[in-house]
Amino acid sequence: MIKQNKTNFILAAVLTLTLASCATEQKEFEYKNLPQEVAAIKKNGGIYKVGNPYTVLGQSYTPREDYSYSETGMASWYGDDFHKKRTANGETYDMRAVTAAHRTLPLPSIVRVTNLENGKSIIARVNDRGPYVKNRIIDLSEKGAEMLGYKNKGTTKVKVEVLETESKALKEAMLSKDNSSKIYANALHKSPAPAAVAVAQNTIQTPKYTAGNIAPANTLKQNTADNGSFFVQVGAFQDYTKAKEMAAQMSRFGTVSIHEAYLSKAGVFRVRLGAYHTRSEALKILDRLLDYGHSDVTIVEG
Repeated sequence: MIKQNKTNFILAAVLTLTLASCATEQKEFEYKNLPQEVAAIKKNGGIYKVGNPYTVLGQSYTPREDYSYSETGMASWYGDDFHKKRTANGETYDMRAVTAAHRTLPLPSIVRVTNLENGKSIIARVNDRGPYVKNRIIDLSEKGAEMLGYKNKGTTKVKVEVLETESKALKEAMLSKDNSSKIYANALHKSPAPAAVAVAQNTIQTPKYTAGNIAPANTLKQNTADNGSFFVQVGAFQDYTKAKEMAAQMSRFGTVSIHEAYLSKAGVFRVRLGAYHTRSEALKILDRLLDYGHSDVTIVEG
């Protein structure tokens, strides 16, 4: 299990919201503490990356810098199942921060997400990959879903737009040694007086990693009353070394254990996530695994 350092690095991203007086409301956001934010992201293990082309569930994706990106589709969200786990750019996922997962945008980048069903709009930092469910274009953090008003519903129709200036400034600062950005500095001088101020506080913590979340064969104590009785099985191997490799890969999704079974003369090592108290809890993990392209997974009981 990932353990968090008791010291919290508070990331205060103060967003200045300028409302223009025109028929269609225009919004401009700028980070007032970009160097401090970037320092916190780096301290947390985050890096700037675009990534190579990849394929999930037979669909190919090509990450790229696209500062004109704008798309309408369905948004979902993910929460405590991945809280404190690593994101695709190395940060530690905080479900109470306003972040998001996207299939191709640079990590990190800044997007405006508008809920087309109620008109609410937020600014989020993209720092993870996904979702891979058909018709979904973005996965927001639990906090983001709350702010957009669709947490209880689960999904909603949204418009996602890249904020070009902010994303370029963030990239420049992430790649610089002193976390500075000329784009950011110039934007501060040109910025008009704000009509309103929106403040978002995100907590970034420095994690410590142990191998304690992978239980070796024959050491798991089955206790359905204490630990639940549902597991998500992610693989079965005759080679224990391969089972350990799979367990290491799956550790980001939760507590992993390796169960040894004897179906014949040869032993089989089953890699499982869990246990979970209800099938519904297990289904959440299974759905998330499918989002990440792990198709050979199943729920088992007992």
